Amino acid sequence: MSRLIGLGLLLAGLLYPFAVYFGMEHFAPWQFGLLLGALWLARALTGQRRPGSLWMATVAIVFCLLLAWFDSPALLRWYPVLISAFMLVLFGSSLVIGAPIVERLARVREPQLPDEGIRYTRQVTIAWSLFFLCNGLCAAALTLWAPLSWWTLYTGLISYGLIGLMFALEWLIRQRVRGRR
Repeated sequence: MSRLIGLGLLLAGLLYPFAVYFGMEHFAPWQFGLLLGALWLARALTGQRRPGSLWMATVAIVFCLLLAWFDSPALLRWYPVLISAFMLVLFGSSLVIGAPIVERLARVREPQLPDEGIRYTRQVTIAWSLFFLCNGLCAAALTLWAPLSWWTLYTGLISYGLIGLMFALEWLIRQRVRGRR
């Protein structure tokens, strides 16, 4: 059940900009807030207890309650900013507390990560932190000053394309770094 809820949240996040753009004619903001809040609450109640998961769910639920309470179309557009902020905190805090998140992921495939691999994963974690900072700032700027169509284009397509580009570039760089070992 937990995986199904996680998949629901992932799909809701991916489709959210388009749901806002096309759904505003048929649904009120409070309905978006209640639906999204219900998914986050279900995740909080059934999901695995990972560091940070409870506070993330709590912040998201509070956001969704505010969205439902104020029934504000403008507030709808802040959700992608919130998700970028979550990712920034997740990646950024891992640089200070424990091992960087990219190192933890790398150790799944390569438990005996060499020192240069540890340094590299730290740099990649910093790069992702900067990416999510810039992504969140772009989404915030579009939320504040751009038409809904521009916001939808960026948060629904361009930002995902940039994430894919980051993955591809990092993979290419990683292959080159590994070739030097």
